[in-house]
Amino acid sequence: MDGLPTTMKSERRWRSKPLQASRPSIFMAFFSCVAWLYVAGRLWQDAENRTLLTNLLNKNLDKRPKVLSLEDKLTVLGCKDLERRIVEAEMELTLAKSQGYLKNQIQKSGASSGQKLLAVIGVYTGFGSRLKRNVFRGSWMPKGDALRKLEERGIVIRFVIGRSANRGDSLDRNIDEENRSTKDFLILEGHEEAQEELPKKAKFFFSAAVQMWDAEYYVKVDDNINLDLEGLIEMLDRRRGQDGAYIGCMKSGDVITEEGKPWYEPDWWKFGDEKSYFRHAWGSLLVLSKNLAQYINVNSASLKTDLCS
Repeated sequence: MDGLPTTMKSERRWRSKPLQASRPSIFMAFFSCVAWLYVAGRLWQDAENRTLLTNLLNKNLDKRPKVLSLEDKLTVLGCKDLERRIVEAEMELTLAKSQGYLKNQIQKSGASSGQKLLAVIGVYTGFGSRLKRNVFRGSWMPKGDALRKLEERGIVIRFVIGRSANRGDSLDRNIDEENRSTKDFLILEGHEEAQEELPKKAKFFFSAAVQMWDAEYYVKVDDNINLDLEGLIEMLDRRRGQDGAYIGCMKSGDVITEEGKPWYEPDWWKFGDEKSYFRHAWGSLLVLSKNLAQYINVNSASLKTDLCS
């Protein structure tokens, strides 16, 4: 009997321990359920938002502006048709120029008589070369009435010079005064007469000459030679009607790659390993037929010049 109370007390302790140990587990389970419900609710809400956005995008898909290509934009703005007409106009203008239909064309010498000139000879000169010009006028180049009579034979000779860098200064005024007296100048208004601009002078001369005179040939002459005028006239007369004719010297020299030396070529690297110029026109006298002079006139803006010209 004495051992019975002791046994009952032990049983009550054994039964209370599991109840005390299970309380944290219940709380953990409860919080786990709450967390699971929270996460599930967020996921469901995100899924619902995605579904809503997808429906809105699908509904407005047809209303979205179309991404236009460059061709579409040109068509919409009307630029494509305008571009086509500009290209056609440029081609027609080039063709018209090549055939001699030039805007603002000066009345050509010899046009009144219907006679086509044989040659237009341009003698390069400079501001400080008046003495040379006087020597030429007294030797192979006619002057005064003799120059007019030579033009009746179909030969025009003019000293070719540009304008001073300071337009209207004493250099320009002296040339204008000399020209009023001798009437044997072709003044290139758009060209600056300077040593560094000399390569461009040929383009200006041939362009101006082919617009002013209708001739078979156009001749460039430097002022450091005495020209056999009659021999030149005889040679050109035998070659009347030859298109695409170039008469003169050709050369191909070394490209100067060292800056500071005479005839230095800034674009020397374009000539490859050989470092030599392509064969090109060169010399104190050269002759071009009319169609070549017209080509220079039409394409003068794109033709490159260098100091070896």
